[in-house]
Amino acid sequence: MPAPTTFPVDPATWPAFLATSVDAGLDEGRALIARLKDGTPRTTSEVLELWNDTDIAIGTASARAHLFAEVHPDAAVREAAEASAQAAEDLFTERGLDHDLFEVVAATDAAGLDADATRAREHVLRDFRRSGVDRTPEEREHLRALAQRCTEIGLEFSRNIRDGVHTIHVRPEQLDGLPDDFRAEHPAGEDGLVALTTEYPDMVPFRTYANDPEARLALTREYLLLAYPANEPLLAELLTLRAERAALLGYEDWPTYDTEVKMIGSGRAIAEFIERLDALTAGPARSDVETMLARFRQDSPEATAITSADNLYYDQVIRREDYDVDSQAVRQYFRYPAVRNGVLDTISRLFGLTFTPVKAATWHEAVTVYDVEDDGARIGRIYLDMHPREGKFNHAAQFSLTPGIAGRALPEGVLVCNFPTGLMEHDDVVTFFHEFGHLVHEILGGAQSWAMFTGVATEWDFVEAPSQLLEEWAWDTDVLQSFATNDAGEPIPADLVARMRRADTFARGAWTRRQLNFTALSYGLHAEAPADLAAFTAAVDERFGPYAPIPDTHQYAGFGHLEGYGSAYYTYLWSLVIAKDLRSAFTDGLMDPVVGRRYRDAILAPGGSADAADLVERFLGRPTSFEPFEAWLTEA
Repeated sequence: MPAPTTFPVDPATWPAFLATSVDAGLDEGRALIARLKDGTPRTTSEVLELWNDTDIAIGTASARAHLFAEVHPDAAVREAAEASAQAAEDLFTERGLDHDLFEVVAATDAAGLDADATRAREHVLRDFRRSGVDRTPEEREHLRALAQRCTEIGLEFSRNIRDGVHTIHVRPEQLDGLPDDFRAEHPAGEDGLVALTTEYPDMVPFRTYANDPEARLALTREYLLLAYPANEPLLAELLTLRAERAALLGYEDWPTYDTEVKMIGSGRAIAEFIERLDALTAGPARSDVETMLARFRQDSPEATAITSADNLYYDQVIRREDYDVDSQAVRQYFRYPAVRNGVLDTISRLFGLTFTPVKAATWHEAVTVYDVEDDGARIGRIYLDMHPREGKFNHAAQFSLTPGIAGRALPEGVLVCNFPTGLMEHDDVVTFFHEFGHLVHEILGGAQSWAMFTGVATEWDFVEAPSQLLEEWAWDTDVLQSFATNDAGEPIPADLVARMRRADTFARGAWTRRQLNFTALSYGLHAEAPADLAAFTAAVDERFGPYAPIPDTHQYAGFGHLEGYGSAYYTYLWSLVIAKDLRSAFTDGLMDPVVGRRYRDAILAPGGSADAADLVERFLGRPTSFEPFEAWLTEA
């Protein structure tokens, strides 16, 4: 088995490392494609094995290029990696439109293939069709140019968000309400003002705790202007190009094209899903917002609406006053090093894994490295890049570094977050468990023979379900008491966790409605590209937004999912329905090792080697149900 990735110790050698670990992989992919078309007689198995080799070569190079473009501290390296990511996506596009290559695969016969090879062959032929390989040479060239331009736009769109940090300056007294550690970390500058950025470690605590509504509004407004105006024309062009690609391929619209390979099955089904959730969430969301507004008016009698500058603040105020949960008091139990170790230990016990710290060079000194072992055998490696820095991806996500291939390469995955180094919000702990769900899926699912099925390569609208399920462990008393302690070493009290759980039922309607708002925007923009992005967004917000809009903002410009997820932001709510149903299997407690192992084997380990609906039914013993989600939504 090949050794794990070895990174340069000398920063000056990173360009050479990119050449050998990324660009050489693309060259290998091109050479393998040429071999497939060289006229040599080959069996079906030999053709498919060569195809798999190209997937491995190009896929590994692509994964690394996309990762380094988002996390490397050197802007020149990020730029070079971004160029390589573009080259990888272009190569995938060219392969999919190569008619000679298609004829090689189409001439194969499924007779005698095992189930995995048969599935792989079907997927290759399906993807050829979806690329437009059967169109005229002129149409194929046009489709290639469209796909290439979409990739260029996507990379630029993401870069503008990553690099588009905004800053405001406030008076020291406008930090009233913030925790002492936050205030200590944000001293006034020579001008007597405190600088606050739109990065998560500043923005989320400030919006949650700052007593000054005008200051909260100022920072929230800047956040909703991220990447504006630069991304507005890019998004408009991207929507137009996607619509054109779908039409050329014979689809009604982009959502119809995109959902053909997802669980939901059709673009119209997204619209139906939105309508179903609209009916479920409208009343609860209205009630939640009315409760927040009534409390807001106690502080500001002239208040007329709750905006996204107010909801986090009054959510925690109401939880403190009505549910006896003080978020700042809760923070004392969550220090990053203990949370990190607690998450690792929880996953270790649940799935029978061992995480062994490794001292190894990486792209940044703050990255921690662990080998993952199962019954003494190493099955992968994980990297935790968890704290903010300039030029780094500024949300939370899991990236692949090395896709796992049975007998050839162990999976390596990377968690990229922006948590504080000290005290964390409980929401951060929930996010940690969520993102680690992707990471453990990458590792445990990374023992497939076929690159197209390895790791998290399942249907895209199922991929969030394992992560959303793992969030449940962040609310479990026994789990939290295993690592959450205060300065005196006292574990978080069980009655506090119980109150936190009760408080978490507040504003579920508003939270779900906000997710539905994003879902409707993602779908609607792609169903029919609007002439006026701002006007369309305002109309969607008017119908679905639980909170009043903030004038003269352009959230779509900084809505990164519009590039990566396209019309499929519905994935988060669709997967949440499944996750709540998966939770129902843990009837004897979340740390039940028997159910944990069965879940590992039935849901995570297969990767994408079977349809997600079949994996779920295999685990639950029945098809998935909407009922647990509805019960969760209305729980009091």
